Amino acid sequence: MRIAVLDDYQGVARDHADWDSLAADVEVFHDTLTDHDELVRRLEPFDVIAAMRERTPFPRDLLAALPKLKLLVTTGMRNASIDLDAAAELGVVVCGTGNGSAPHLAWGPTAELTWGLIFAVTRDIPLQDRAIREGGWQRGVGLELAGRTLGVLGLGRLGSQVAKVGAAFGMEVVAWSENLTDEAAAAVGARRVSKEDLFREADVLTIHTVLSKRTRGLVGAAELALMRPTAYLVNTSRGPIVDEAALREALHAGRIAGAGIDVYGQEPLPVDDPWRSTPRTVLTPHIGYVTKGTYEAFYPETVEDIRAYLDGAPIRVIVG
Repeated sequence: MRIAVLDDYQGVARDHADWDSLAADVEVFHDTLTDHDELVRRLEPFDVIAAMRERTPFPRDLLAALPKLKLLVTTGMRNASIDLDAAAELGVVVCGTGNGSAPHLAWGPTAELTWGLIFAVTRDIPLQDRAIREGGWQRGVGLELAGRTLGVLGLGRLGSQVAKVGAAFGMEVVAWSENLTDEAAAAVGARRVSKEDLFREADVLTIHTVLSKRTRGLVGAAELALMRPTAYLVNTSRGPIVDEAALREALHAGRIAGAGIDVYGQEPLPVDDPWRSTPRTVLTPHIGYVTKGTYEAFYPETVEDIRAYLDGAPIRVIVG
C-alpha cells in the first residue's frame, strides 16, 4: 500500500500525525504541481492520496489517469476541486475529515485572520514595521475603525463571526447576501442592505461567501466602482469571487484605499504574478485555516480515515 500526502507546504505533516501506524509506504510532497503530465507521473504509483484542502485539484481527467487510486482523503468535508461524480464512476472512494475548528469555539481561524488583515491594511502595519527596520519612524496616517462602516458580503458562519467583532469595535455593520433576511442580519448586529449599497456604504468590505458558479466574479469592476476611494476590501474566502484584474487596476489607480488578500485565482502564486507588485495591499498566502489547532485535527483524522478504510470500518464518505 502506497500513500501520497500532498502539498505539505510547511513540512509539518509527519509531525502532526502517526503515519507509521498505517504500516504503509507514506511519501510526503511539499510542492504543488500544476502540469497535468507531471502530476500524473508523480501520483500514478499510489493507492491512497491525502489532499490538503483545494491545493491540488482532482478533475475527471486526472482521476481517470490514476488507475491504482482507490481512496482520496481530503481535509474538511467539502472540496470543490474534486470531481465527485467522476470519482464515483471510477471507483475512487472520497472521504473527508472534520473542519479543523473545535465546535465549541465561538470563533474560527479564518475570521481571526480577517481581522488581522483589516488591522494590517487600515493601520499600515507592514509599512510601519518596515519603516522602523529601515531606520525611520512614522509613515502615513492610519484609519480608526470605531464609527466606520463594516460591509460583510456573505453573512454565514464566518461572516457572522466577523460582523460580531465589528460591532464590538463600535462599527456600524451592513450586510448583503442573496437570501439574507432582516431578522438574520439583526441577530448578529448587522443591517441588511442591497448589494449596491453594501459597496457604496462600506469603509471596510469583507468577503465571506462560498465560491460557486453563481459567486464567481461576483465582485467585478462595476461593484468596485461603487466603493469610496477611502475604502478597503478584504478577501479571505476564495480568489475567483473577485475579478482580480479589476481589483488590481483599482488599486494601481488609487480608486480604493487598499486591500487585504489571502486567496488568489492561482495558488501558489507564480513568482512573476502581478499581485506581488500591486500597491496598497497586505498579502498573505492563503493561511486563513493554517493554524496549529486546525492541523492537529486535519492530519490525525486523515490517518484515522485511511486506517478505517484499510480495516473495512465506516468512514466519512463525501457524496456531494
